[in-house]
Amino acid sequence: MAVRFPTLEIVSRDSFEEASSELANLDKYDWVVFISVNAVNFALNTNDGKIPSTKFPLALLLPRGGFAAVGQSTAHAMEMAGLPVDLIPEKNYNSEALLAMPQLQQVQGQNILIVRGEGGREQLAATLRSRGAEVSYLEVYKRIIPQIDSSQLVNLLVQKKIDVITVTSAEALQNLSLMLDNKNNSLLSLIPLVVVSDRIRCIAADMGFSRIVVTDSPIDTAILETVITCVTGEKAWPN
Repeated sequence: MAVRFPTLEIVSRDSFEEASSELANLDKYDWVVFISVNAVNFALNTNDGKIPSTKFPLALLLPRGGFAAVGQSTAHAMEMAGLPVDLIPEKNYNSEALLAMPQLQQVQGQNILIVRGEGGREQLAATLRSRGAEVSYLEVYKRIIPQIDSSQLVNLLVQKKIDVITVTSAEALQNLSLMLDNKNNSLLSLIPLVVVSDRIRCIAADMGFSRIVVTDSPIDTAILETVITCVTGEKAWPN
């Protein structure tokens, strides 16, 4: 049995006027980078982050270099909205992989816009700035802790009926901890954890988790494969 327990709620920053103004002047940028599916959906429409039904008016709004996506899901959302995907990492699908692309090595004097959520990671912008680029943010959504009933999860923890936890972001894991009391957090940290990056693994270890496995990729199929191989004993959990 799989139990869905949301620890992040994505909501608009109510910045549609700002977004519209920026998106009307994309030709002043060399690259426009979308960090996530939510970055695409919240930037391009005002309907609670849903993919717009009309295509994005590209003719007047193309950046000089092109549009970049951090990962495959983001690229798909861009294509659904009518945006071309000019740059995407060949593998790994994270900021580090995007920064390794040849197109972003020589960016001295270039103007780059990063479309993201409020308070995201700074590595992408910091590295591009260190390479001489001018980097701006367009923050179109924010993450909050959802108001949901955690009693089902608590009951499963107490009864020791959870075999593995999957987490796809550090903030989601941190919010999960905040949504439980100290006693239940102690029970939580005993459960094997599947994460999608070494950065999340380090944060989880600092939080007290000891049995942590990192997937080969952040995509759903890789997460599922990791869970199956660990739960079935094909791959041993770290001790």
